[in-house]
Amino acid sequence: MKISLIVIGLISILGQVVLLRELNVSFFGVELFYLLALGIWLFWTAVGAIIGRRFHSPSLKQIAALFIIFGITLLLDIVFIRASRLLFGGIPGAYLTFVQQLTIATISILPVGLLSGLLFQWTARVYVTTGKTLALAYAIESAGGLIGGLFSTLFIMWGLRNLSIMFLCVLCSVVTPLIVLRETRKSYLRWTAIILTCFFLVLLWNTSYLDQRMTMWNHPHLLETDDSPYGRITVTGLNNQISVFENDALSLESEGTDAEYFCHLVALQHSHPQDVLILGGGIEGLVREIAKYKPRRIDYVELNQVMLNLATKYLPDNTRKSLSEPNVHIVYADPRQYLKKSVTYDIILVGMPQPASGQANRFYTREFFQQCSAKLNPGGILGFRLRTAENLWTIPLTLRNVSIYSALQSVFPEVLFLPGITNVVTASHSPLPHRPEIMSHRLHNRKIVTRLISTNYIKYLLTNDRYFKIRDLLAGKKAPSNTDIRPICYQYSFIIWLSNFFPRAALVDLSPIMDKILSKSLLSFLCISIFIIFLLSRLRPTFRRMMLVATAGFIGMVLETILLLYYQIKQGVLYQDIGLLMMSFMAGLALGAIIIKRIMVQTDNPKILRWYGITLLIGFCLLCAFTGIIINMSILTGLVQISCLLAATGFLVAGIFAYVSLHEIEDQSKIISPLYSADLIGGCFGSLLGSLIFIPLVGMDITLSGMLLLAFFSILLV
Repeated sequence: MKISLIVIGLISILGQVVLLRELNVSFFGVELFYLLALGIWLFWTAVGAIIGRRFHSPSLKQIAALFIIFGITLLLDIVFIRASRLLFGGIPGAYLTFVQQLTIATISILPVGLLSGLLFQWTARVYVTTGKTLALAYAIESAGGLIGGLFSTLFIMWGLRNLSIMFLCVLCSVVTPLIVLRETRKSYLRWTAIILTCFFLVLLWNTSYLDQRMTMWNHPHLLETDDSPYGRITVTGLNNQISVFENDALSLESEGTDAEYFCHLVALQHSHPQDVLILGGGIEGLVREIAKYKPRRIDYVELNQVMLNLATKYLPDNTRKSLSEPNVHIVYADPRQYLKKSVTYDIILVGMPQPASGQANRFYTREFFQQCSAKLNPGGILGFRLRTAENLWTIPLTLRNVSIYSALQSVFPEVLFLPGITNVVTASHSPLPHRPEIMSHRLHNRKIVTRLISTNYIKYLLTNDRYFKIRDLLAGKKAPSNTDIRPICYQYSFIIWLSNFFPRAALVDLSPIMDKILSKSLLSFLCISIFIIFLLSRLRPTFRRMMLVATAGFIGMVLETILLLYYQIKQGVLYQDIGLLMMSFMAGLALGAIIIKRIMVQTDNPKILRWYGITLLIGFCLLCAFTGIIINMSILTGLVQISCLLAATGFLVAGIFAYVSLHEIEDQSKIISPLYSADLIGGCFGSLLGSLIFIPLVGMDITLSGMLLLAFFSILLV
């Protein structure tokens, strides 16, 4: 049973990674739905644990059958996700409806989530009948999750396709019955496992071909596709046009003028750019266009090396040649990390994606603008772009732009907003040209050849009504500045995305709602309500235990979300390192369950036992306070430091779980489903509320203060 518990943790983490990455591609890389899918996974796993409670004495054959079904189901889920747009009649390049996306996520996650919860419930039930404890079973499963997290990172570092990782996960699942039933030689389940193992090995050998064929379901003109640490890169070609997709969202196409529009409207504001830094976007033509100014040096920083290597082979000759010019230096790094040690520049062009995710939002915060400001020469210019509607800004779109504008103005005295479908935003410590004559004169004198930008176009851009209206709108509207600690822009992006399916969401202004949420009267009411609920929970011992475990899971997941987001903001390599970070959290879970279990088994005094639970909750309070100090002071941002904090979080979550499962419990088998499902449901709500509501609305610091209070009130449940 120990091996089975380890495999359950391993295939749960690997299966989760595989499914969420596929859903991320299917939904065009919208991180918000990715978080929703994670919550759905935790919910269905909890449901699976509850369902398993009905089976009082599962057999080894039943457990072996579940492993086989899990492997087959995971494969079918991947096929279903990749074919979902065709099955639901989706238009190429367009979103499916919100209900359809939710249906796809639910259908694909439901079977493996249920099986994951059911597998743990049954295996743990058999395990505790041998005289072991639930806490130890939880620790062993967490150790399996640790291994799964480690391998998920190693597989990404080794360049394995997501489909290959899926087949490896499936093989682990279907091989396990051979171990479970090793003493049953003539079982049909053993022969089924052997046949399926051979079959999946053949499919693993042909992963590249299968990946290409399934990708062509949505990209019939496919040239090449591959997985990177940041998403799936797909290149298609039709006639002479090359298109590059990241997570199936169009990143660039070779016939467009976006690079020209952005690059020249920034460069023409500088008198004579000599040193230029380009942060992303080089393959779409930013390097090609800025090279027309004959600068002395062009440093191009690319975050995704796989994308550059894959796309470069198919780019137009002039774009490809521009990347190999002697004055062009390509650096593979995170832009924010590169800025810490870079030289100074005349122009910094930010070609990163729009601030629609936690990964991208970090390039539109006050802290990022401060980094750029420190790396500009006297008279230097920072330029970036914001895509919007050309003539009508909805309330969320306006507030998103104002939050970025406010952050930018807090760093630079001069800010210029050039309107259009793509708004070009520039900032400097020196005066910028607010009239068209200067830019038009420079374009004419430098003899820059362009398809779109002309002296007449520049005059139109700086003198039409839209330019003045947007200038007044940005100056008159108020919104909190977008910062690392309070990524308010992320919240507005969520509403903008939601308005694609529910147009009335575009009319929502959250500012009055926020004022009410942060009012002292409402906060006092919430504190009193939680206090009363926890106090009343003491009347029902079973409910009290479930409430304590759920609260620990909730606080742990919110803390985990904050630490992961903070690491992403500061380091920018979350997708690559998330396996190691998750491994640290799982290691904390395993250690917490084992250590607290051993301590409690050796203690007979009930009063002392109760203090163990109180001490763990005080530990949560101290961890929340310490994390708040770290975030506000921007310290301890490395992989080792964040991993230690995640391990401490996992230790406290598992410690509470072990404490509740052992304190005043006589029959271990009766508490498996209630406590395990409560832990998962608490984590589910923590993931959703923390990611989509708490952090965007009130920021990391206030969220941590709330978790500190919640941990303190939880002492009533001990």
